[in-house]
Amino acid sequence: MRRNVEFNSKGSKIRGVLVTPDGGRGPFPVAVMGGGWCYVKEIVLPHYAEAIVEAGVAVLMFDYRGLGESEGEPRQHIDPWGQVEDYKNAISFVMKQPEIDARRIGIWGISYAGGHVVIVGATDPRVKCIVSTVPVVEGWETMRRCHGERKFAKLLELVQADRLRRSDGQPSAMMPMSHSDPDNNLSSWPFPHVYEIFMRIKEKEAPRHEHRNTVESVELLLQYDTFAYARRILNTPTLVVVAEQDNITQWDLEIQMYNTIPAGNKELAVLEKVNHMSLYSTRKHLEMASAHHARFLKKHLIDEFTAEA
Repeated sequence: MRRNVEFNSKGSKIRGVLVTPDGGRGPFPVAVMGGGWCYVKEIVLPHYAEAIVEAGVAVLMFDYRGLGESEGEPRQHIDPWGQVEDYKNAISFVMKQPEIDARRIGIWGISYAGGHVVIVGATDPRVKCIVSTVPVVEGWETMRRCHGERKFAKLLELVQADRLRRSDGQPSAMMPMSHSDPDNNLSSWPFPHVYEIFMRIKEKEAPRHEHRNTVESVELLLQYDTFAYARRILNTPTLVVVAEQDNITQWDLEIQMYNTIPAGNKELAVLEKVNHMSLYSTRKHLEMASAHHARFLKKHLIDEFTAEA
């Protein structure tokens, strides 16, 4: 079963899709699913949702404010704290749905959202388990490594120029999410294969995706740090999925964040010979990650509750 839904988040109407398992009897546990940088809910989330729903867990996939079908201005502005708030309001919404068991709510995130779920899970006791895949965990170091010394300096110059622009009452300027020629064009994520894969997904599955963001979005990313929140996850089951060859969100930083989580019921899954973008473009790699997601969510949202009953 699948139905379109909408809910309020700080005055913006957020739109999403709620999918429940076929042939089962509710109320169902649910995984609230958000996407990464400039994502709309049609970008890979439905593919990852397949295995989760097959395992007996419902999913809520949604567009953040300012993106896709959701309301919110400015458009294409990526405020991580606003997106964290959207996650929490998505949890509030889904708890009230008759087909959902409000006691069994998990959260799922990939890339930027992989960091968001660490923050949400650390600060919202309604979350019963966390699935974080190839997360952004520390914005400054991630951007510094991605851009290299010279391009990072130019990125910082752009951010400061935009702050001066905004001080005069002008809106933040737009910049590409990525570019086919990052050596000669400044973008948020300077990898040509990011551009190629996202354009392919846009053409086939996600026409609402816009491959651009405000410059202020990058400034906010530079202030983003999940480590202080990871230390607060004391007893919430947490799965962190890392791609061995990930040079975008940086696999070693992800493992450092995982090691910061004090919870004894955490798990680390390292996908060998997999990189960040192959989790979007290679079905076999996506299915490898999906199998870990589905198993973990079933264990903590179905099997453990059944054992307690």
